[in-house]
Amino acid sequence: MADLKKLSKDVEVNRDYDLSRPIDSTQGMRQGLTSYGDAHFSLFLRKVFIKALGYSEDALSRPIIGIVNTYSSFNPCHANIPQLIDAVKRGVQLNGGLAIDFPTISLHESFASPTSMYLRNLMSMDTEEMIKAQPVDAVVLIGGCDKTTPAQLMGGISANKPILHLVTGPMMPGSHKGARIGACTDCRNNWASFRAGVIDIEEIATINEELAPTAGTCGVMGTASTMACILVGLGLMSFKGASAPAVSSARLRIAESTGANAVAVITAGERLKPQSLLTRESFINAITVLQAIGGSTNAVVHLMAIVNRHPKLAGSITLDTFDEVGRRTPLLVDLKPSGSNYMTDFHNSGGMGALLHKLRPLLHLEAMTISGKTLGEALDSEILLPIPRELQCIQAFDAPLYSASSIVVLRGNLAPQGAVMKASASKDRKLLNYSGRAVVFAGSVDLARRIDDENLDVTPESVLVLQNIGPVGNPGMPEAGLIPIPRKLASQGVTDMLRISDGRMSGTAGGTIVLHVSPEAADPDSVFGIIRDGDVITCNIEERVIRVEISDEEIQGRLSVRRKEVAAQKSHPWIEREKMRGYRGLYMRSVNQADQGADFDFLRTET
Repeated sequence: MADLKKLSKDVEVNRDYDLSRPIDSTQGMRQGLTSYGDAHFSLFLRKVFIKALGYSEDALSRPIIGIVNTYSSFNPCHANIPQLIDAVKRGVQLNGGLAIDFPTISLHESFASPTSMYLRNLMSMDTEEMIKAQPVDAVVLIGGCDKTTPAQLMGGISANKPILHLVTGPMMPGSHKGARIGACTDCRNNWASFRAGVIDIEEIATINEELAPTAGTCGVMGTASTMACILVGLGLMSFKGASAPAVSSARLRIAESTGANAVAVITAGERLKPQSLLTRESFINAITVLQAIGGSTNAVVHLMAIVNRHPKLAGSITLDTFDEVGRRTPLLVDLKPSGSNYMTDFHNSGGMGALLHKLRPLLHLEAMTISGKTLGEALDSEILLPIPRELQCIQAFDAPLYSASSIVVLRGNLAPQGAVMKASASKDRKLLNYSGRAVVFAGSVDLARRIDDENLDVTPESVLVLQNIGPVGNPGMPEAGLIPIPRKLASQGVTDMLRISDGRMSGTAGGTIVLHVSPEAADPDSVFGIIRDGDVITCNIEERVIRVEISDEEIQGRLSVRRKEVAAQKSHPWIEREKMRGYRGLYMRSVNQADQGADFDFLRTET
């Protein structure tokens, strides 16, 4: 056999087979070797099989950039991912890296039962384990639809390899009767009009064709666009990356530059890994962005889950942090559902670069970004072209769309661990300081059965309460918090009522709606679970209060009765979950409450 040390042409290749030398297992193809009890054989076998795909030794010697592929034919938000992968690979390979894509779970809001939120934690586990298991030096996380981005960030923080996010981008708006429409705020507005008899079945069918005219995420400030903007606020994505349309050439150029930057971050060592890059100041910047864009209330749950994956920050951000930041942050972005425009308008107004310049007095400019620059340095290098005031959808700092606190946190005997409301999306401002008698629905099935019953005892002054749609109660916290206006009231022109639930609502929805009540109604100790028809409920956002106007003695009496009832019910989810099998059992037993992010308790970092 030839002496390996004499084969000078392939020294770098052959040293992998030199049994007298230890393998450098910290980077590239040599890291994370499968355990066969012999590291050299493990590497030898890995190369055998990777060469079946046609890779050369030269290719395999380069830094490896993993590309997470969440394409699915069930996911129109991700329809452009094949093109994005090609562009990322181009950026990686033009800069000396080797790009290898691999799949993970793909989640779409309308194609996941019972909800995509039920599967978010599973996707985060898939993402974390695949990043840790495979030999990648950095990872580009491609996704877009609502739960995808938070799941990827949760998993990426836990895996703690350098991560760069690339969202698929928003879709373009459609048109109906000469007016722009787009998913999904206009889905809900037009469906409400159809329920009220304002438009007929032929027109709603025509509208259905125009609400999502291209691939991409919802074209308003829903959860997908909110999370994209938050990624920029956290420092994990370029300024333009949040708003460029999914079907634009700009989106492909962003993908290429993301691939190039993925190679560059490898040389930064620990500094740009997420557990080092992300600080408390990074999250304060992200929450500032959330308040300034009038973003989705879903982002509150997601950010709580994300920060609680961080070993240095878990517990340092609470619901109260969102409220504190909101009190000093004006709403500047005029987009549906809090305003009237679409993501294309935001992009054409300068996008996140322009917004962050206006928010500069409120930001922690020393926070690091994945570019290797601080946020302040990145803003200083951003070229912003002047845009006429009348063509912008980003308001001046001193002339906001809403003065402060677009999202508020409420507490009281009804929600001792907290609840949230997007106050900026209220359609009837008097409901923000209001008391009314409750009309209670025990769950989604009860709601569907009775909401349009002509005999339902409800008036425009009622408060609609929907129980048992929390993390465990449904399960998966469905976006059913936008309780529909009862048909008999909608037909009278009622467009908003105070509504309360322990579930979520889409970021594209609007109305005076209290969400994420914690603890949820399914919890035997939950006050929200013992509310009855006729109980008076008070909401006061100035005082940040949500409460039911019954005595402590009455509350304790009802709770005592309820605990006994739950204990006696074998079918109650709080009891039934102990014997459930598979992922459903894991979810039901391990998910925590909304105020903690509805993550699994065993995934949360210990504090």
